[in-house]
Amino acid sequence: MSEDTPGRAAVIPRQGWYALGILTLVYAFNIADRFVVSALIEPIKHELQLSDTAIGFLTGTALAIFYTGMGIPLGMIADRVDRRKLIALSLGIWSLMTALSGMAANFMQLLLARVGVGTGEAGGTPGSQSMLSDIFPRSHLVFANTIFTLGAAAGSMLGSVAGGNIAEAFGWRAAFLALGFPGILLALLVRFTIREPARGRSSSSAPVTATPLSETLRFIRRQRSLLHVLAGGTVVTYWGWGLLWWTPAFFSRSHHLTTGQAGTLVGTVSGIAGAAGIIVGGLLIHWLGRRDLRWQVWVVAAATLYGTLASVAVYSTGSLTVATVALWMFVPVAYLNLGPILSLTQSLVRPRMRGLTCALLLFGANVANLALAPQFIGILSDQFAQHFGAGIESLRWALLLNTLAGLWATYHFWAAGRDIRSDMQRAEAADDALPSSGIL
Repeated sequence: MSEDTPGRAAVIPRQGWYALGILTLVYAFNIADRFVVSALIEPIKHELQLSDTAIGFLTGTALAIFYTGMGIPLGMIADRVDRRKLIALSLGIWSLMTALSGMAANFMQLLLARVGVGTGEAGGTPGSQSMLSDIFPRSHLVFANTIFTLGAAAGSMLGSVAGGNIAEAFGWRAAFLALGFPGILLALLVRFTIREPARGRSSSSAPVTATPLSETLRFIRRQRSLLHVLAGGTVVTYWGWGLLWWTPAFFSRSHHLTTGQAGTLVGTVSGIAGAAGIIVGGLLIHWLGRRDLRWQVWVVAAATLYGTLASVAVYSTGSLTVATVALWMFVPVAYLNLGPILSLTQSLVRPRMRGLTCALLLFGANVANLALAPQFIGILSDQFAQHFGAGIESLRWALLLNTLAGLWATYHFWAAGRDIRSDMQRAEAADDALPSSGIL
């Protein structure tokens, strides 16, 4: 849908910008329906009489069971079918299951509903990323993904602020209902108002047959920078979003905020500071990356190191003021990496590999963020309380221990810079080698 030739600015049709706006809104609902649970941890825990280990399974692992399991097959499907239909169907399913979460009468019913949410969400992002890569040329893809990932900041703010305050006023079940039903209407917009773009057009190549799984995996293995980006994306998501899962509960327990107050604090910071991190980071990486591709990952590495130090401050201080200031410093970094990582997973492979590559990224990131982080932090919290007594702030220490994962993520993003230029050339050469039948 766009051309990207030397000396000529790419022209993005109005329909392309419209699609970006709608897909960003879909991503916002994806994150809101996922993140609302973190704002509801305390009331769900108390009403259903659950341990932190059980809460970790309910809020993270339950969602991840089918999200990660279905992600790769749905990523392969996204490389073969009408993507707008896949996205609309997925959005309708996860929105309906979010609403059903509000009707759950016990732990098992809520668990099954959250599994259903994960099943639906698995089909959203791979299809969206594949579509955006065919709408926007490589020179504009970081910018497009910067806009797209604003949906994460908006969604986390919506889930936390609306979820926490609705729960405080009407109960936690009402929060699920309020966030679930609007997504069904949005699914209709996706299905009937977005056009399906021609595949490979942003790379100036004609549509090609689906790439076999074995060939895609072989190509990815040769891209050393991409392997580091995939690993870094997994670990940084465990660190940033894994910590944020439990942060509303941390402020409730350690700083004695109500459910509404904790949700408003974390949601407001996520929405404002998260959006600022996405925009500033995206513009900086776009500007520096045009001069040297290595800056696309070096900026993320430097920011992650800075954010790791800020996250230590959030969970170590006894002062609500200091913790709040540190949270404003930590949250932008948790969001800054989203756009660059998504862009690189699309730019470092061939067009018909994009849906699957995005699914591989999401598989690792969501195993870490949904299955491992909430569960591991919950288990640590219970163990600290059991061994050191009720007087210890067990959740605080569990979160502090997990801040160190930021150092691991920093290494991968720095190491990706060693090979990114040659790997990008290989991906572009692969695109040029594809048969072409002209502009579609």
